[in-house]
This record gives sequence, structure tokens and C-alpha cells, in this order.
Amino acid sequence: MNTSTIKTWLVKFSPADYPWLWEVFTAVLVTLLASYVARFLLMKLKLRLSQTQSLWDDAMLEASYKPAYYLVWLLGFSWVLDVLQDESEAEIFALLDPARSLLVIVLFTWYLTRIIRQVELRLISNQYDAEPVDETTVLALGKLLRVAILITSSLIIIQNMGYSISGVLAFGGIGGIAVGFAAKDLLANFFGGLMIYLNRPFIVGDWIRSPDQQIEGTVEQIGWRQTIIRTFDKRPLYVPNAVFSHISVENPSRMKNRRIYETIGIRYEDSHSMAVIIDDVKTMLKKHPEIDPGQTLIVNFNAFAASSLDFFIYTFTRTTDWVHFHQVKQDVLLQILTIIHSHGADVAFPTTTLNIPEPVVVSHASE
Repeated sequence: MNTSTIKTWLVKFSPADYPWLWEVFTAVLVTLLASYVARFLLMKLKLRLSQTQSLWDDAMLEASYKPAYYLVWLLGFSWVLDVLQDESEAEIFALLDPARSLLVIVLFTWYLTRIIRQVELRLISNQYDAEPVDETTVLALGKLLRVAILITSSLIIIQNMGYSISGVLAFGGIGGIAVGFAAKDLLANFFGGLMIYLNRPFIVGDWIRSPDQQIEGTVEQIGWRQTIIRTFDKRPLYVPNAVFSHISVENPSRMKNRRIYETIGIRYEDSHSMAVIIDDVKTMLKKHPEIDPGQTLIVNFNAFAASSLDFFIYTFTRTTDWVHFHQVKQDVLLQILTIIHSHGADVAFPTTTLNIPEPVVVSHASE
């Protein structure tokens, strides 16, 4: 199309011949105004709700920004297409109503999933509560809710497209049996993960170990198929969730105390100091600021060993931190060593005593 053709068309153009243009212009203008008003109202609402300390209204408002904005433009664009549909007999406009319904469902589904995500973030943080909710539980419930929303939305979309949900559900039941046999291990891992979420033998950040298998480290992630554990040499260990259903798991992170259990031997020649050494060690442990007096505390003479007289200490520290525990244990052992030396005694070590009943006489044979 050259310049003269455009000029000719503009000369002949009359708005009265195209009344639908005014409707399109009105639709676009109203959509622009509606998007501006929606954004303005959301900002005002955000300022007002920021004065309250409510988790749910903040999450719902934060999740509504983009879906509300796109919904306004979807309705405005649909209005324009409705106007064009009245002026045209093109078959493509027959898809307008199903497409509009489909997009509305998608936007609503997106909004619901965004609400779940916003609630997760706020429950995990300490912004709304001094003690945030357990992260593992929150993420598990969030995953379940998202899956339920996506499945429900899919069924609604299928029904909206003219397919029977009952037939789909029947097919899904038969197919589920086949899939169940084919994906037995996958389902076992899924239900294993579900049991971890419900029973909570450990959570993200816990140090766990298993006496049945070589599993020990810090839990980094609990998924639906596997759990990621970071071993102490910083290697990632990927454990299928089904494994946890038939092994024993220790969770040292939930210990209330750590135990000091040591046997110490003194020399047999220091036997006269054994009683006072035991009394002093027991007194020291009772007064030690890092020893928990509410737990069992035992210091007793224990055994006549081959090279020593043994007594043992059995007590618990207040701390459960691994590094701090060893510092406390070191301090306790050094104080015990000082007590032993203060009584003129010493720690025994393996020795052998040779008793010769009669002197040996060496005679020189005459040449």
C-alpha cells in the first residue's frame, strides 16, 4: 500500500461507517482506567494493612497484585474481542468464551498458589511470631495444598472443555492400579516422605544417624522421593524416603544433655588416696557450672585392674553443642588430673612387676 492509497482511504474514511471503533476505544480506555484504579486501591490497602500484624491479610494482598492486574486486562481484552465478534463472522471467535473461561481459571489457580507461597514465607519467618513454625511441616502442607489446587483446577478445565469428569476419574482409577504396580518404589518413597512429614522423626537442620546403615549427617532437604543429608565431610547423601520406614534413626539434635562417661585408673601404691580423690572429684562435678545437677552423677571405685585401681565418672553436661561439649569434657578431665596430683597420687599406666623369690648365685666352674 503506497502513500496515495493511504491518503485516498483517509479521505473516504468516515467514523460513522465504523461504529464499533468507538466501542473498541471505550473498552481500551476503561481498561486503562480500571488497571490504574486497581493498582491505586491495592497500594492504599497495603498501606492500611501494614498497620496491623495479621499474617493472612498481608499474604492475600501480596498474592493478588499480579493476578488482579492481569485479570483487568483479560476482561478488557475480552470486551474488545466481543465487539469484534459482533462485527465479524470469523469462526475463530467461537473459541472466545472457552478461552476466556480457561484463562480466568488459570489466573485464579495462580492466585491461590501465590497465597500458599506467601503464607509459607510468613510462617517460617519470625515477622509475625516470636517462634516461627517448623519449616518442614509448613513446606509439606504447602506442597499438599498446591497439588490439591492443581488437580482440582485441571478437572475444572477438563469439564469446561466439554469432557466428562466421571470418565476421566474412572480411567484414572484403572490407570492408577497399573501405575501403582509399575511405580511401586516411587509410591513407597512418596509415602515414606509423607510419614516423615507427619511423624517428624527429624526436620531440616537436624543431625541424624542410623546404627543400621552408614547414614550420618545434617538434613538439608526432605523431598517427596528422597532426603538429602550433608555428611560431616561435606558430601551430599541422597537417601530414598522408603529406607527410613525399615531402619532405626537416631536424632542427636534433640538431646537434652550430653554424657561424660570415663574410667580413670590410679596406681596401686596410691590406694590410700582413693577415697579422698573420689570425694573431691564428686564435689568438683557438683559445683561445676557446666554440669547438670538434675541428671545422674556417679563417681565410684570400680575395679581392681591389672595395673591400676579404676574409678569412673558418669555425669551429663548442660550443653548439647558438640564443640562446647568437648571443651567442657576437657576441663573436667584436667581438673580430675589436678585433684589426683594434689594428693600425691598419679594416673597409672600398664606395668609389669617381676618377683624373684631367692637370689641367683652364679658359680664359677674351676678350669
